[in-house]
Amino acid sequence: MPDTGRRGRLLVLAICCMSLLIVSLDNTALNVAIPSMQRDFHASMSGLQWTIDAYLIVLAGLMITSGSTADRLGRRRVFEIGLALFTTGSLLCSLAPGLGWLIAARVVQAVGGSMLNPVAMSIITNTFTEPRERARAIGVWGGVVGISMAAGPLVGGLLVDSVGWRSIFWLNLPIGLAALVLTRLFVPESRAPRPRRPDPAGQLLMIVTLGTLTYAIIEGAARGSTSGIVLGSAAVAATALALFVAHALRADEPLIDVRFFRSLPFSGATLIAISGFAALAGFLFLNSIYLQSVRGLTALHAGLYLLPMAAVTGVVAPLSGRLTGSRGPRLPLQLAGVTMLASALLFAAFDGETRDATLFAAFTLFGFGFGMINAPITNTAVSGMPRAQAGVAAAVASTSRQIGQALGVAVFGAVVGVAGASSGHGSGGAGHAAGRAEFVDAARPAYWIMAGCAVAVLVVGTITTGRRAARTAERAAALTATDTPRSPVTSA
Repeated sequence: MPDTGRRGRLLVLAICCMSLLIVSLDNTALNVAIPSMQRDFHASMSGLQWTIDAYLIVLAGLMITSGSTADRLGRRRVFEIGLALFTTGSLLCSLAPGLGWLIAARVVQAVGGSMLNPVAMSIITNTFTEPRERARAIGVWGGVVGISMAAGPLVGGLLVDSVGWRSIFWLNLPIGLAALVLTRLFVPESRAPRPRRPDPAGQLLMIVTLGTLTYAIIEGAARGSTSGIVLGSAAVAATALALFVAHALRADEPLIDVRFFRSLPFSGATLIAISGFAALAGFLFLNSIYLQSVRGLTALHAGLYLLPMAAVTGVVAPLSGRLTGSRGPRLPLQLAGVTMLASALLFAAFDGETRDATLFAAFTLFGFGFGMINAPITNTAVSGMPRAQAGVAAAVASTSRQIGQALGVAVFGAVVGVAGASSGHGSGGAGHAAGRAEFVDAARPAYWIMAGCAVAVLVVGTITTGRRAARTAERAAALTATDTPRSPVTSA
């Protein structure tokens, strides 16, 4: 029998944090490997985008379903399956002979990853039942995100330069296998007394919407926005979204209860998550390519350049949590919007990437803003919701984060285009000044989009955290509370 005392609970927390570490470290480390993968596979910009977005789309599409499946079949069982799939997917990624195989392996990783973070948070919530102890455990969980962001670029750069990009996936194997064994030995099984029923129709429509929309954005840059397949994909995405909403309005237990969106705080949290994480994903994608392919830095040096952003995020994130708890979510969201906007303007209006001083200033500002944004998103999403619905609301907010990242990579990459991404291959010396200028010009519209994302965080964060917004949350809570209580699907 697993130990349920304090030592046993701390061990469970450590095991759950191991799963978060491999998922988060894999994502952040992979960014610095993009130029190496491009060279090895002779990949186009759209191919590089799919190595990231195939993972994010599947992760976003399955996260809520994985959480409810764990409530029904057993959280430990689903967590073990997720670890096994993620580890297997990592092995397949490291052995991929071509870009198509790598993208397929990333999908396997994503199926496993969808069973890790939300299920691990459910395990933590059910293991730490005392509120203060649970808050501390969730604080540790959040700290692991900061550690992985800080360590990811450095670890990834070191591995890429010394062994090769495939070693990033090798790193997941011993950690995943160790977590799998420890989970079997020490994590207690738990189930929800009344789990949510599966919604296969809603699940399918959600994945079709995300997949076809992302395809239209990514391929639109390569094929042209008037291409028949691009226009057809956009039409399928719009149709699938309309059907998803219609189905959600009719179903007894839909994948996402659209009545939640009558709450301004919940709707605001969704938009802020999409905007903020789109900015993050696009920012990392562009700068990883710029630092290596245009400036000619090694992967390790690129990781060192990104360290200020990641380190500031790691320091600010727990401060944001305390500020949100004491002052509410409005101030952290306003600080996030202002500093992310300042970072975007340094690039968009002042060509900040061309000088180290402005480049590091922009990185630091963005790290501060992104560190501020995470805690108030979850707080705002669950604000005013009944306890039986709070977990589902948090899961939707977490799904919105993944959707935002997928759209960020798709949109920013599409705006820059193939010419901008490949303009400066080589050593990055003085002879590549023209290539640098070409990339800077190509990236400028993407950074204006990032500025728009920051403005959205600032404006929406201000509007949806006031007293009038709180009243809409109370009305939405009263509406959803009339239903039979459903088991929460808790997510980070």
